[in-house]
Amino acid sequence: MVVGAGFSGIGAAVRLREAGFDDVLVLEKATHLGGTWRENTYPGCACDVPSTLYSYSFTPDAAWSRVFAGQQEILAYLRATAESYRLGDVLRCGVQVLGARWDGAAGRWLLETSDGPYSAAVLVLATGAWHVPRRLEVPGIEDFDGPVFHTARWDHSVDLTGRRVTVVGGGASAVQIVPAIEAQAATVNLFQRTPQWVLPKPDLPVPTALNRLVDCLPGARNALRAGQYALQEGFGYAFRHPHAVRLVEAGARAHLRLAVRDGQLRRQLTPDYRLGCKRLLTSSTFYQALSQPHVRLHPTAVTAVRGNEVVGADGTTVHTDVLIEAMGFRVGEVPLATTLYGTGGQTLDEAWGGVPQAYLGTAVSGFPNLFLLLGPNLLGGSTSAITVLEAQLTYVMAALTHLEQGGHRALDVRPASQAAHNTAVQEALATTVYNTGGCTSYYFTPSGRNVFAWPWSTGRLVRRLSRFDADAYTFDAPARPLPAQARPQHEDRTAAAKES
Repeated sequence: MVVGAGFSGIGAAVRLREAGFDDVLVLEKATHLGGTWRENTYPGCACDVPSTLYSYSFTPDAAWSRVFAGQQEILAYLRATAESYRLGDVLRCGVQVLGARWDGAAGRWLLETSDGPYSAAVLVLATGAWHVPRRLEVPGIEDFDGPVFHTARWDHSVDLTGRRVTVVGGGASAVQIVPAIEAQAATVNLFQRTPQWVLPKPDLPVPTALNRLVDCLPGARNALRAGQYALQEGFGYAFRHPHAVRLVEAGARAHLRLAVRDGQLRRQLTPDYRLGCKRLLTSSTFYQALSQPHVRLHPTAVTAVRGNEVVGADGTTVHTDVLIEAMGFRVGEVPLATTLYGTGGQTLDEAWGGVPQAYLGTAVSGFPNLFLLLGPNLLGGSTSAITVLEAQLTYVMAALTHLEQGGHRALDVRPASQAAHNTAVQEALATTVYNTGGCTSYYFTPSGRNVFAWPWSTGRLVRRLSRFDADAYTFDAPARPLPAQARPQHEDRTAAAKES
């Protein structure tokens, strides 16, 4: 059973079927697939990783129209991939998973969903890291006199033409939105609590003729993918060796200096922490947009809303018609963590105690046959999430093959294996720019533990996940052959799901 039909869920379904696991079902709570690329439809929404790298290796021949594809094109790519691999018969949209409990006697996960109970031998959570929006929680927000919405819930019925628009937040979505809306809005006010490092984004159109030429050259797309991978890994090296990041910082400062002539605005946009400490942003239009006379940067947090006024921590008040929350997501919050019960009767959230951790970001001790995709301490600021995802899927397929060939019904990572891995991760992170850069970011829990970043190279991650280490796990007694999931038992929705 796969929960979620974004990049991770679709990739998991394809790889499971290719590995010979035919009894696969993907549950998606929305009415259609797409994940974050379905949810985020705000103006200017696009990928910040080159499209050739931000795509599946098993469908590398997508003829992207730009170096960095936009939201609609990426969503179309996901739909085309699902159609190409004929996932229609395994994809069930409009079904929300409400909770799940491990049944040790049966060796299965019992799920409660909006469609009734399901039973699954294996549970793959593909719910994504960018899923739960971070909302503006200040006094008076509920009484704001006008439309207010998050970037991931964009209200397309609201016309911004001639309106006074306020954007709160200075991360990846704000950097894309402000240039996309400034030409139509009467005024744009951006409240940015912390300045960001921004590099230029070479977002060029890809001519159709060039795509055709590349398709005619054997291995050309793979070569492009390898080149872009190497470039991204260069940033990764700098993040792991803070002394090397100064060269990248010099490039970012030059980009700012060339784009922003106003000295005061330039100072407000200059970070006081090391590049890579937060997510690295790319844009060739953000600084130009902020330099427009009707666009104003407020380097402060929002502390209150009074009627149609937005109030900053420095006392600034801005009259606003439309309020847009560009504050990102509660990264690391697994949507099912509070209703997913493992062997000890604890929820995943209780087992973590506010500090998400897993073995290789994939398996959690006490939660047999559960696999997290893009889990804790797997990502970073330099590489494509799809590269990490595919490495994980290779590991998951190897684990399931080992489980099936051994005749076992369940595997569970040993607590000592999980603890040792996470200790090594935290020790390695201690010298990276993620931890030493002098900023706060969504990489960290409130207690100060980095639960997001992988401290080594992507190559090391891929190699580590290329082999399944059975010694790190315990295995249940031999049982019948392993099915991937079971259909719901509609004849008795009040009882626990039964095996099919």
